[in-house]
Amino acid sequence: MHENPKHPEASSGEVQSPPSAVPASVIERSRLKAPSGLHPDASLVLRMMPMPADTNPIGGIFGGWIMAQVDIAGAVQPVRIARGRVTTVAVNHFTFKQPVSVGDLLSFYSRIERIGTTSITVHVEVYAERNPATPEVVKVTEASLTYVAIDANGRPRAVEVDLDTDARGGEAHDD
Repeated sequence: MHENPKHPEASSGEVQSPPSAVPASVIERSRLKAPSGLHPDASLVLRMMPMPADTNPIGGIFGGWIMAQVDIAGAVQPVRIARGRVTTVAVNHFTFKQPVSVGDLLSFYSRIERIGTTSITVHVEVYAERNPATPEVVKVTEASLTYVAIDANGRPRAVEVDLDTDARGGEAHDD
């Protein structure tokens, strides 16, 4: 071993003690919990913190930035279900419930609303965790988007769902 001039206490021959354990209360405080009222079928698909570059001229987070993140989050489950590429074909509804600020920690939850022959409709809810000193979680956005499975040429293709292992949320729908 060699001497470390920056840390003389780490010289050869000395036994280093392991770092002290992190108290359980600190670990528990660092964990993010699902918001109350969240649908039981919803899955966390994306977590982001908007930055100053994402602000609009009046200082809030630009709505278009939020819409783009919702589109990304909304596509996660359809890509898995379709086992391939999907494209957004419709924003069925989109509601901004509260403004989003720099430093809010956004959690995007999605759940499948419907699976058709070629399409998958997803409901996305966005929650902001704010005020780290006294945390509060609020729903800031919700939306419904429809994606279509596409082939290598960009043409719609069937979403193949094994009804024995996957649920279509009821009966199959024609697109």
